[in-house]
Amino acid sequence: MTGPHALDRALIEHLLERAAGFEQAPESGAGRLQGRLLATIFYEPSTRTRFSFESAMHRLGGQVLSAENATRDSSAAKGESLEDAIRVISGYADGIVLRHPELGAAERAAQAADVPVISAGDGPGHHPTQALLDLFTIKKE
Repeated sequence: MTGPHALDRALIEHLLERAAGFEQAPESGAGRLQGRLLATIFYEPSTRTRFSFESAMHRLGGQVLSAENATRDSSAAKGESLEDAIRVISGYADGIVLRHPELGAAERAAQAADVPVISAGDGPGHHPTQALLDLFTIKKE
């Protein structure tokens, strides 16, 4: 899920229905992702977005590998390209959440990864999960 083009209307409706179900009965998701690992890689600060993904993963029974300041604390500081980092990280995780300051970074990451990539924002570009949250809020009200 790297941009608005990645989701059609039917899938969006399905995701919103699932979200409503989890909101009504949070325990219904317990254990669904047991044994799964999610890598959260944040090249930009974003406490709410990162905590949202990480808490959801934990509530669903999964584990999180987190790089909350990837610009400083990863091999990017030594000049490693985003694509190389994603190729390596996709070998450790079942999915990747990426926040990056460059427009199109999530799409590039998705091309390099062997696992699904979810964009948590790419600079001035797309933030598809925020758009879904906005739609969910509008639909509820």
